[in-house]
Amino acid sequence: MERNEGRGRVALVTGGASGIGLAIAGVLAGRGWRTVIADVDAERARAVAGPIGAEAVPFDVVDEAATEAAFAEIEGRIGPVEALIANAGLIQPGGLPEDRPMAEFDRIVAVNLRGVYVSCLAAGTRMAKRGRGGIVITGSVTAWRTAPLHAYAPTKAAVVHMAACLAAEWGRSGVRVNAVSPGYVATPPLQAAIDRGQRDPRLLTDAAALGRLVAPDEIGRGVAFLLSDDAAAITGINLPVDAGWLAGAHLTTYGGMRPAR
Repeated sequence: MERNEGRGRVALVTGGASGIGLAIAGVLAGRGWRTVIADVDAERARAVAGPIGAEAVPFDVVDEAATEAAFAEIEGRIGPVEALIANAGLIQPGGLPEDRPMAEFDRIVAVNLRGVYVSCLAAGTRMAKRGRGGIVITGSVTAWRTAPLHAYAPTKAAVVHMAACLAAEWGRSGVRVNAVSPGYVATPPLQAAIDRGQRDPRLLTDAAALGRLVAPDEIGRGVAFLLSDDAAAITGINLPVDAGWLAGAHLTTYGGMRPAR
């Protein structure tokens, strides 16, 4: 069934040139959104935008002036941003906190927390003035469970809470704000880590209720739902798209996941 949920409205995906962000952009473009990919990697953003029918407006979300200029360009040349997917973020190698440099911590906080806030502020203030709009922030299941990711995981917990705060702030202005929290997603970086022997796929899937990884476009479909009219009464929530990892992980203390009946 053909879907035209976007109806030609503009959706901006930050961090949209690769991985989950690109999958989200592809799903939205396929559902009638006029999709704009933003990424600090300008060359890659332009390369991947065309094949999915999107446009590229590269900028660094940490840079307030660049973000404001990008929004002005998009709204002047393409149209008002009706949906923001605040997805730009940095991942982090696992390890002991005392072994990780503070410069790494500072950079991850700058992009994953401050950068998300900067882009939400640029989008949300414009949406509120127009009386409509939707924002989805990319969180993570690490926002809810401990992980040896001592900068990444706390920033994801922070942006999930940020979504609720901004939902309360802008709700009466017609702006909905939600978070989507991916579980372990079969992205190229994860597959590369598996291929290098750095991650054991069985440990990733054994704790998931559905017993598998999440496909990147499944995150995109979760985002598309939160932006759709079907979710018109939903704001301030976090939607895990994790193949049941949050539901199943605790069962490891009770002998592991139950086999198929």
